[in-house]
Order: sequence, then C-alpha cells, then structure tokens
Amino acid sequence: MPTSRRRSSSSSRADKSAVRRAVAAFALPLAMWSAGSAAADAAQPPARQLALVRMVRHDCGACHGMRLTGGLGPALTPQALADKPLDSMVAAVVNGRPGTPMPPWRAMLDEAEARWIVEQLMRGFPELDRQVSAGVAR
Repeated sequence: MPTSRRRSSSSSRADKSAVRRAVAAFALPLAMWSAGSAAADAAQPPARQLALVRMVRHDCGACHGMRLTGGLGPALTPQALADKPLDSMVAAVVNGRPGTPMPPWRAMLDEAEARWIVEQLMRGFPELDRQVSAGVAR
C-alpha cells in the first residue's frame, strides 16, 4: 500500500507542476502585454502629451491635413488606420518611409512617444483647442 500511495503522490506533484508551468507560460506574456499597453499610455507626462498633440496637429497636419483627414500624406483617422499594425505605424513615424515625403522623426521623438502618438491616432487624436484649455491630452 505505501508503494502505490508514493506513486500517486509523485504523479500528482508532477501533474501540478506541469499545470503551473503551462499557466505561467500563458500568463506571463499576457501580463507583460497588458502592462506594456497601459504603460505606453501613461508613460507621457501631461506637459509632454500637450507638446506631442501640438506637434501632430501642426507638423504632421502640414502633410496629413489639419484635421488629419489626408492631404499630401494619407488620412490618420481611426478608420484609415484600423487595419494597420501598430508596430508598423510606430516604425514609420520614427524612421520615415523611404521613397515617400514621410520624413523620419527620430530626432524629435523617441519610440515611446511615437507609440503614444500612434495609439492616440488609432483612438481618435485629441483636438488641440480642447487640450490647451484642459492642459493635457487624453
């Protein structure tokens, strides 16, 4: 009897260990993704958010239209960006698009700031006049 109890106990420990590993393998990347997404949104202090809103509305608006609905460059509305991968859009902001008028902005923005801008564009970019009176971007 003690032998079968030992096997059962050892087998049960192995099963529990396998379940823990499987949960950890799934939960860790999920937690990292969630934290990264929330961190990117909160990473920009209010004063920098306001500066980024101004930059997009004035500098990007020169080519993409003052309402970001298109011009020399394509529209930057949530509808126009819906099927675009976030990382690809961030890379386009940071590195520009060779062979097009889209310049690289890496001298003015770091990747986290570019990601914040793209995330805001995908949600619907804040209006400058509302943000100036409120003092921060959403």
